Amino acid sequence: MSACVPTRHDHTSRSWRQSNGPGIKRPHSPPPPRRGGRFRIAGADLSASITVFLIAVPMSLGLAVAMDAPLEAGLVAAAVGGIAAGLLGGTPLQVSGPSAGLTVVTAELIQIYGWRTTCAITIGAGLLQMLLGAVRAARSALAVSPAIVHGTLAGIGVAIALAQLHIVLGGSPQSSTIDNALALPAQLDRITPAAPLIGGLTIAILMAWPRLPGRIGRAVRRIPAALASVAIATAVAAVAAPGIARVDLPSWRSHALPELPQGPVLALATAVFTVTLVASLESLLAAVAVDKLTTDRAGRQGAEPSARAAPPVRRSDLDRELRGQGISNVLSGLLGGLPVSGGAVRSSANVRAGATGRASTVLHGVWVLLAAGLLVTALEWIPLAALAALVMMVGIQMVSFAHIRNVHKHREFPVYGATITAVVLFGVLRGVVIGVAVAVVIALHRLARTRITVTDRGEQHLVIVRGQLTFLAVPRLSRTLGRIPQGIDVVVELDGFFMDHAAYETIQDWSNAQTAQGGRVVFTGRSGGRIAEPASAAHSCCRPWTPWRNHHCHDRPEPASVHHGRGTRADDGDGDGDGDGDGQHHATAITADPSPSPSPGTTDTTAADTMIDVTRNPTTSTSAAAPATEPVPGTPSSSTPPAAPRRTGAHRLVSGLSSFQRNTAPLVREELARLAREGQRPSQLFITCADSRLVTSMITASGPGDLFTVRNVGNLVPPPGAEAGDDSVGAAIEYAVEVLQVESITVCGHSGCGAMQALLGAKPDNPQTSLWRWLRHGLPSLERMTSRHRAWARISGRLPADAVEQLCLTNVVQQLDHLRAHESVARRLAEGTLQLHGMYFHVGEAQAYLLTEGASAGACLDEVFDHVGPGDPSGSGELECTSA
Repeated sequence: MSACVPTRHDHTSRSWRQSNGPGIKRPHSPPPPRRGGRFRIAGADLSASITVFLIAVPMSLGLAVAMDAPLEAGLVAAAVGGIAAGLLGGTPLQVSGPSAGLTVVTAELIQIYGWRTTCAITIGAGLLQMLLGAVRAARSALAVSPAIVHGTLAGIGVAIALAQLHIVLGGSPQSSTIDNALALPAQLDRITPAAPLIGGLTIAILMAWPRLPGRIGRAVRRIPAALASVAIATAVAAVAAPGIARVDLPSWRSHALPELPQGPVLALATAVFTVTLVASLESLLAAVAVDKLTTDRAGRQGAEPSARAAPPVRRSDLDRELRGQGISNVLSGLLGGLPVSGGAVRSSANVRAGATGRASTVLHGVWVLLAAGLLVTALEWIPLAALAALVMMVGIQMVSFAHIRNVHKHREFPVYGATITAVVLFGVLRGVVIGVAVAVVIALHRLARTRITVTDRGEQHLVIVRGQLTFLAVPRLSRTLGRIPQGIDVVVELDGFFMDHAAYETIQDWSNAQTAQGGRVVFTGRSGGRIAEPASAAHSCCRPWTPWRNHHCHDRPEPASVHHGRGTRADDGDGDGDGDGDGQHHATAITADPSPSPSPGTTDTTAADTMIDVTRNPTTSTSAAAPATEPVPGTPSSSTPPAAPRRTGAHRLVSGLSSFQRNTAPLVREELARLAREGQRPSQLFITCADSRLVTSMITASGPGDLFTVRNVGNLVPPPGAEAGDDSVGAAIEYAVEVLQVESITVCGHSGCGAMQALLGAKPDNPQTSLWRWLRHGLPSLERMTSRHRAWARISGRLPADAVEQLCLTNVVQQLDHLRAHESVARRLAEGTLQLHGMYFHVGEAQAYLLTEGASAGACLDEVFDHVGPGDPSGSGELECTSA
C-alpha cells in the first residue's frame, strides 16, 4: 500500500531550506546547521574537477607559450590558483589560474625586465590586491563603465590572436601588436605546411566538437573540446609531422624563482598597478558571471520536477575573492608562476559540470600539480601550433559581439571603440586611461547637449527643450526665452530627466515675468501631459501597466482649481476638473522620477518633473508644500472645494479606454503587433472564478499571450455529458488542449467565493434559475466535503478558517477530478505532455497556495495547499511518497 506523505506543512516541523535566490534567506527560518568546517567532497565535485583539469592543462601551457614564459610557470599558476584561490576566495565555484587578460601585459614585462623580475612584480600585485580586498574596494572596481572593461578585454583578445597567429603559421610573435600585424605578410611568404595544418585542425575540432550530432555526439561531447582538440592534434602530429615544434618542459631543478626587482621605481610601480588592475577586473567580472550561471542552473533545476536539486551555493563575497586572488598571486610569484586571475572559461565549465562547492576547484589544482610532476613526458608531445591555436581562439572569443551590441544599444560604442583601439596601439594601462577619458568627455557632452526650439503658433508659442538642463545650457536657454514676446501664452515641453538649480531658477524667473505681463505658461512633458501634480500624488499616480489601480486616481476628490496667469481651468466634464479632458488630476507641485525612459510599471517622466509650482501666480508663496489656490468664479470657496462625483457606467469605461490609449497602448503596441502576426501560443489554460477581485494577470505576473483564461461563477468544470446545453467550458478545454497544445491547466479558487457560500446555503426548494442550474456542478464538491471517507483539505499545515474556505479548497480538488474525465485531457495526461495544477488565492492576504503535486495528479489522498513564497518560483510544496 502506498501512501504520500506531504512535507513542510507544519511551520514547526519544517526543515530549513535556503531559497534559490543568491544571498536571500527565507524569513523566519533558522540558520543552516554548521558542519564542523570539514572539507567534504561530493561525487559531482570530483567529476567536475576532472573536467576542469582537462581544460586547464592545455590552456595553461598555451598561455605560457603566448607570454614567452617558462612553460612550467603556467602549470604552477594553475595549481596555485586552484588550491589557494579555491580555498580562500569568495566565489566557491570560480576556477583561477593563468590569466588570458594579462597575456599582453606579462609578455611585455618579460621582455623588459626578464622572468625573475616579472615574478617579483606578480608578488607586488598580489600584495596590492590583498590591501584592496582588506579596504573593501571590490565593489568600487565594478563601478568602471562596462564599455571600458569589455573594450580592454577585447583589445587584449586582438593582441593575443595576432601574436598566436604567427605561431600557428610556423613563426614566432613580435614584441608588439602593431609589429605582429605588420609582420604578417612576411610570415605568409615563408609559411611551412606542418604548423598551419595542425593549428587549423585544432581550430576545426574546437568549433565542431560542441556541435557533434546524435547519441554518439552527446556522449563524446562530455570530453572538453579543448582537451579533444589538443589530443587529436597531438596524435596527428606524431604521425604526420614528427619534426614539428613541441612543448619543451625543462627540469624542475632549473626552475627560476623571483629576484629583487631592478629598474626605475615609477616604471615598476606602474607595472604592479597594471597587473593588479587587469587581474582584479577579470577576476571580479568572472565572479559576477559565475553567480549568474549558478542562479540560472538553480532555476533550470527548479523547473524540472525530476531533477535532483544541487545544494545551494552562496553568492560571491567580492572582497574576499579579491583577497584570495591576492594571496594566490603572492604564492604564484614566490614559486615562479604566472599571474593568476579568475577565468571565465574554466569557471563556466566548472558550473556546467555540476560542481557544488570549493572541492572541485581545489581538486583541479591538485590534479594539475600531479600532472606537472608525473606527466611531463606526455605533455612534451603536444605541438606548439596546437596550443597557439587554442589560445588564439580564446583571444578571438574575448571580442564578444554580444558585448558590442549591448554597448551600442546604450550608446557607448565610442567608448568601447576608443578603448579597444588604444589597448591595441598603446598597451593596457594607457588604453584604460584613454577609455576613461573618452567616457568622461561623452558624459559631459551629453550633459551639456540641450536642444531648444521655438514654434510660433499665432496666439501661442511652443518651446521644446530636449536634453538635460544644467548651468551649461542656461545662457542659450535665457536667450531663447528672452526672444518670446511678453504677455503671450506659452507651452513649454520639457524632455529630459535632470534639471539643476541654475536652470530651474532661470525658468522660474522667466515664468513669473511672463505671467506678470498677462501671459499663461503651461509646462508639459514629452507625452503632452501637464506637469502640475501634488508631491503626495506623485507616489500614488496612475501607472500605465497597472490599470487595476487607476480607478483610485479617478475617484479622488478634486483639489481646488489653480490660477494660471490670466486664465483658469474650467471643468471639462471628465471628472477631474482640470479642463484638459484627460481624466487625470493636476495641481501645483510635482516630484522627480529618476527613470530616464518609460518602462513597464513606470510613467513617462521628464526633466520637467523637477519643476515645483512654476505655473502658479507669481504673487503667491514659493513653497511646494502649500500650493497656491484662488477662488474661481462660480465656486463656493477655494478653501472648501467640492468633491468630484464618483464616475460610473459608460463614463468610467470611456475614461479607462482613453487612459489605456494614452498611457499603456504605446508601451504594449509592439508586443501586441507581434502576437497579432504570430498568433497566440499560450502555455497555460487558467480556469478561475469570475469574481472581480481575482486579477489573473496580476497574481500570475503574466502578460498578453501567456494565459488562455476561462472564467465562470465558482471556477466550475462540468464533467463531460453534464453540461445540459452549456458546452462553453468543455469547448474551451478542448480548444486549449487539442489546438493550442497548452502544457498545463490550472484550476484556481479563491477566498470568500460567493458561489461556494450559495452552495452552503442551498435549500431543496431553491428556484431553478440559470444561476442555480449552473451551481449544481458544484454539488459534488459539497458532497466531497461532507463525506466521512475523505480527508479534509488544509492550507500549509492548518485547517481551513471556516466552512466556506473548506468548500473553496475542496471544490478545486473536485474540479480537477472533473477535468481528468475529459477525453482530450485524459489522453494528454497519459502521454505525459500535460500537467494539472490546483491553486487557491486568499484575497485578503494576497497569498497564493498551490495544491501539492501528488494531489494535483490524483495520486494521493492527502489534499494540502502549500503557500508560494517570494523566493520560490517553482512552488514550495513538496511530497515524499513512501510505501507502507
